[in-house]
Amino acid sequence: MAEVLEAALRLVLVVAAFLVLPLIAGQAEHKVMAHMQSRLGPMYAGGFHGWAQLIADGVKFAQKEDVIPAAADRRVFALAPAVALVPYLLVMVVIPVAPGLVGVDLDAGLFFALAVMGVGVLGSIMAGWSSGNKYSLMGGMRSAAQLMAYELPLVLAASSVAMAAGTLSLPDIVGAWQWWWLPWQAIGAVVFFVAGLAELRRPPFDMPIADSEIIMGPMTEYTGMRFALFMLAEYAGIIVLCALTTVLFLGGWHGPLLPGVVWTLLKTALLVFVVIWVRVSYPRLREDQLQRLAWIALVPLALFQLALTGVVRVLLAP
Repeated sequence: MAEVLEAALRLVLVVAAFLVLPLIAGQAEHKVMAHMQSRLGPMYAGGFHGWAQLIADGVKFAQKEDVIPAAADRRVFALAPAVALVPYLLVMVVIPVAPGLVGVDLDAGLFFALAVMGVGVLGSIMAGWSSGNKYSLMGGMRSAAQLMAYELPLVLAASSVAMAAGTLSLPDIVGAWQWWWLPWQAIGAVVFFVAGLAELRRPPFDMPIADSEIIMGPMTEYTGMRFALFMLAEYAGIIVLCALTTVLFLGGWHGPLLPGVVWTLLKTALLVFVVIWVRVSYPRLREDQLQRLAWIALVPLALFQLALTGVVRVLLAP
């Protein structure tokens, strides 16, 4: 009975984090971008500094009409937002935030997380194909191209850490992490983070959405709560990417003085800030620049990091 209650409590905590943390990331994006661009941003919802703006946006989306285009494939169109959102909830289940504090400790947790994250991108592809809109279809095709280009460097960079730790379990990877890994795995960390941004279609890799070219890409025909689910999936993806980067490359809960949970959340929050900073700082890439970055820069760098890790492992072997 105690095991059942513990599992239920872990599930409740994961779901609560899944519902709260993306909203905090969204609110932070509103305010951080506003300050970086020397403007106020939303200031009225909720009173102090517009803290309830994301809640107000959610209420607004809930009141809007749910429209399905006549030319759409209704079943695929309706299912796409869930396919985009649910995988990030599943990934949160295996991300450890402190010693012994993880939803489920899988022996192949890293493999599970990377595989499920790849499924999330399929939601955009489904939305683009099923909408019956040429701009949506173009956005879906761009999403497919980005997935194929950036999945390889993402997996290679993560494999370097798994090789260094000698395990695929995320808690065990954090347990094996050492401070001197920071410079040793720095190349893999950059490759993993950049490839993750591209898979999430975040600026400067937002060509599938590209509002100045194809309106909103795969989300063009979506309204109301279905559109809100896509937005929630984007912010949930940011949290998952930053948390995984923290666990794999920044030592997770390792840190002086403060509790492990605090260190995990602080490192994740810092990376969320970097995601917002990159959005403000860099213009959107062209499609050819996107592919060139993946195949000419990130893949060779990830392979070099993998080879370097193999050499260091051999030299340090007893």
